[in-house]
Order: sequence, then structure tokens, then C-alpha cells
Amino acid sequence: MSVLMLELNEVNFDQVREYADRGKLPTLGKMIAEHGVTETVSETRYDELEPWIQWVTAHTGLSFAEHGVFRLGDAVGKDLRQIWETLENQGLKVGAISPMNAPNRCRDAAFFVPDPWTPTRVTGSPVLTRLYDAIAQAVNDNAQSRLTPSSAAWLLAGMGTYARPANYGVYLSLLASAARRRPWARALVLDQLLADVFLGEVKRKRPDFASLFLNAAAHIQHHYLFNSAVYSGPHSNPDWYVPKNADPVLEVYELYDRIVGQVRNLFPEARLLLATGLHQDPHPEVTFYWRLNDHAAFLRKVGVPMERVEPRMSRDFVVYCTDADQALAAQRRLEAIKTKDGVPLFEVDNRGNDLFVVLTWPNDIGEGFEYRVDNVPHADLRSEVSFVAIKNGGHNGIGYMLDTGSPKATPERIPLSDIPRLIANACNVQWTAAAH
Repeated sequence: MSVLMLELNEVNFDQVREYADRGKLPTLGKMIAEHGVTETVSETRYDELEPWIQWVTAHTGLSFAEHGVFRLGDAVGKDLRQIWETLENQGLKVGAISPMNAPNRCRDAAFFVPDPWTPTRVTGSPVLTRLYDAIAQAVNDNAQSRLTPSSAAWLLAGMGTYARPANYGVYLSLLASAARRRPWARALVLDQLLADVFLGEVKRKRPDFASLFLNAAAHIQHHYLFNSAVYSGPHSNPDWYVPKNADPVLEVYELYDRIVGQVRNLFPEARLLLATGLHQDPHPEVTFYWRLNDHAAFLRKVGVPMERVEPRMSRDFVVYCTDADQALAAQRRLEAIKTKDGVPLFEVDNRGNDLFVVLTWPNDIGEGFEYRVDNVPHADLRSEVSFVAIKNGGHNGIGYMLDTGSPKATPERIPLSDIPRLIANACNVQWTAAAH
């Protein structure tokens, strides 16, 4: 019997229950009724509640204090033993599709496709490798809705290879929705494609353990939670941002309900685990997110010394420098970029030879918005950035787990770091957490 883990990043199972009580989400509602839901807990400080921290814990059995991975992509530089290598070393065949902040360290995985922000090798066919490159480009350029011709071609090739006929109508509906200026539909298309890749690879390779990470719900909750039919708070999104009658949260939950149902129907003997890592609650205020259009061009324009820059998720990017002295000079230059009222635009984390940078300005940026670099004025920041979102959801460290192979869950919470042990037990092998 195989063990399959669906990582539904940041899904709020309390909201899933509310939708189910209204007659929605039949598959998830039935599974919750039959198996219950266990709550997981991890960090308590808000700045340590990030999915790229929590999922490292869920994959290694180590707390943040033990694994020390604070940024997306930083797991590449850490010598951490993850669940896939641990199972592989005990003779099991493993696979993974897009696990967050998880480098591919397997010797001979059935398949392994990293997430778009953790560029390590792909284990799979040439089509799967090129599909990964296309997904990474599309995700990292999402704020500008920029898709290169090569990426578009390989996304279509990936759909042609992996899309299940039962889901053709889903793809057509979502693509039509995206064309009608409902931008969240792009995230739904990606998760449907990742799910179809997972289903196809599991069916062909028959791994003993495989995981699938889906991120559209986290993205949509962050951006559109105020539009949810089960949100009862005081905030609402403007009409230019999202139509008042739209409920993107329900749309992504319904997609997940369908995906979970297909996994159960295709692999009825498999033990299925659902986990969220953490979840989102409604954000208490209105906060804008912005992203640089061309990171390298902007940094050159304002005189930031560097070797290269790599965009990361949403507002984030990493500036790589030749040495610590250049990194310090780059930090000082970035910290000198402020509004005309003296408010810094960037938050900089100097990590020695590189800087992790966040564009933190939380308010609107209108046409002609003036900013200053060491008190030298520059006009029209608006032309240098793209609007990403109005923040609707914030992180809560409580996550959720559902296990179809266990008796109905009890109300007790468990540490998120227990998940690898539970996976190993389900696979009938041993788990010993490795100290960092």
C-alpha cells in the first residue's frame, strides 16, 4: 500500500468546514466527518510563521531553532535530512511534486520536481524538466503576467502530456476565466496541472511514498479572503480589484475537493495524508503588495553594487555580492532608498555575501510617486513596480492534518515536527530526526 501526502498550503480547515456545512466540498466534508482533523503547531513568533519555514519542519522533523532555514530557497545551502531521502535509504521508492523549500537530494527518486524557488535538479523525463523551467518562469514573473514564448510552448506540451481527459473541461473553464481578467484563475490552472502531473507519475512509477504541494489556496487567501462567503469581518475589496460576487476562495477549495476525490478514486488502496503546515486568518488592515518589474535594472539605476539579483516570491529578492564589503555597501544603498517623507522602501537582511530584500512599502503607489536615494529625488516609482495584491490573509501557526489510515482524530494538537515520523510509521519504516 502506498502513502500519498497532499500538502494543501495554508488552507483554513475551519473555513472548509463552514463551506461543507453550506453544501459545498462534498469530498473534503465527507473525509472530515469520517476521519476528523488533527491540529499541528510549530512556531509562535509571527516573523517565524512562513510556509518556507514550516514546510522545512514538516519535511525534516526539526523546529526552526534546529533547522535554521528562514528564507525561501535557503534550504539548498543546509545539510538537512528530509523525509524522501530517509525513506529512500530504507529501500522505498519516493516521489515529490513541487515540495516547498525542499532540495532534491534523492539518489534515485521515482520522480522529483522542486518548487519554482528552489532550483535543484529535476528527476524525470525531458518533458518534465522543461515543464519545470516553464513553471518557474511563469511563477516568478506572475506579477507582470509575463510568459515567454518558450515557457508557453512547454506549458502546452506539459498539458498535452499530463492533462487527464476528465479535466479538459476544468482547464478550458479556468483559461476562459483568466482571459476575463480573473487573475486568480492562473494559479488554479497551475495547481490543476501539478495535480495531473502527480497523478500521472504516481500511476506510472508506483512509488511507496509521494507528496504533492499545492499553493494556489495560499496565494488566493492572501489576496482575496475578504471576498469569501464565510468571511464575516469588516473589510471588503474594491470592485476594480475583484468583482463583489466572486469567491476565489471557494473556487480553489472546490478545485482541491475535486483533486482529492480524483486521488482517492485512482488509488483507492493508498493511505492519504492531507496537511496544511499552517493556515491563514483574515488580515486586520489594508496592506498593498508591490514587486519590482526589472530587479537588475532598478538596482543598477539606483547604484546598488552587486554581482547578480534573483527574484523570489512576491515582494522578495536576493542580491548576491562578490564579498562581504560589497554586500555592506549594497545594504547601505538599499537602506538609503526612501519616500520623500523619509520612510524606507526596503527591508534588508545582510547574510554575509548576499542580501535578502523585501519591498515593504504597504500603501498605494500612484502615478508620479517620488522616492529618494541618499536624498537625491527620483520621479515615478510607479513605472518601476507592478501591483501584486491587497493583503487579505495573514499567517496563523496552527496547521491541520487528516489521515485516512488512522482512527478518527482526537482534539489534541501535535507538533508539526511529528509529521515525518507519522509518514515513516505509515510506510512501516523508522524515523529518527537528525539534529542540525
